Amino acid sequence: MCAAAHPQLSQWQQVNHELKPMLPGLHWAKLSTQTSPLHFLSMEHSYRSPSFSSSSQESQASGLPEYVKIVEVGPRDGLQNEKVIVPTDIKIELINRLSKTGLPAIEVTSFVSSKWVPQMADHKEVMRGIERHPGVQYPVLTPNLKGFHSAIAAGATEVSVFGAASESFSKMNINCSIEESIEKFEEVAKSARNMNIPVRGYVSCALGCPYEGDITPAKVAEVSKRLYSMGCYEISLGDTIGVGTPGSMKRMLEAVMKEIPLSALAVHCHDTYGQALANILTAIQMGVAVVDSSVAGLGGCPYAKGATGNVATEDVIYMLNGLGINTGVNLYTVMEAGNFICTALNKKTNSKVAQASFNTETIK
Repeated sequence: MCAAAHPQLSQWQQVNHELKPMLPGLHWAKLSTQTSPLHFLSMEHSYRSPSFSSSSQESQASGLPEYVKIVEVGPRDGLQNEKVIVPTDIKIELINRLSKTGLPAIEVTSFVSSKWVPQMADHKEVMRGIERHPGVQYPVLTPNLKGFHSAIAAGATEVSVFGAASESFSKMNINCSIEESIEKFEEVAKSARNMNIPVRGYVSCALGCPYEGDITPAKVAEVSKRLYSMGCYEISLGDTIGVGTPGSMKRMLEAVMKEIPLSALAVHCHDTYGQALANILTAIQMGVAVVDSSVAGLGGCPYAKGATGNVATEDVIYMLNGLGINTGVNLYTVMEAGNFICTALNKKTNSKVAQASFNTETIK
């Protein structure tokens, strides 16, 4: 319901009164003196996490997971393609804000060559500068053994390797074939295992490639199996250019689930064709309980023309709240973090939920 539709301010004040205990210490007319005024166009249900005594029963009855883990990729995947170098202190502040939202995992940065990804050249400074909260994972991307050792020296306690189901994309993205990339990842996984460092695996182009077009589900399953076999505890299946549909998502997951456990799967969807939420819903209906997303819908892929935006964390949480699925994440504080980074970047949020919730007029 829009604020303009409220003829009586007392009704808004009542909602405000009910929400404040759930969101203590927040400013309702403004996020801060550095951000734009806002008012809420959505009502109480927009921000409140489900009441799990009843909603968990509803999700169980519908065959949905009771809990979905959100992996926030904004600080890495969301910022890596910004044309202007984002100041290190802004990156650190974004991560610190996200750490206070209830997110269980925040991908911090990439330990890659600054020649290939100049935005991530300050990876050591970012890693050493963030505040670490108990119960929050802070994985970093390490495509090879050199990057792995550099990440560990900077204080990383979890790493990720980034493969592809497309030969062409693999050569463009990490400058080697799929087989060569697997060999590099095996070196990382072996060293990580010896140091008790968890490794997460990514498979990009799981639903399509900008160079090869359609990718067969069997190929995605093959690469996923090899990553899982080398010790990756979780495999994130990425629709890198956002061409997937619920149908192709279902077919791909069916193939992958024949090779690795459902509990080890995650999905990473881009919203290029507006299908991200539908694809995520399909995945969780099939039992997937880990979803990657990016605050404010930041990010894309420098090698995938037209892939302009990860699915927004705010939109994913809103949908999951409506399904009665627990995430443990405070939607409002995620929107605050999104507003912070969008203000810093001087760009509009890609989150539909944030767009619908914030306005440039303060409630009077």
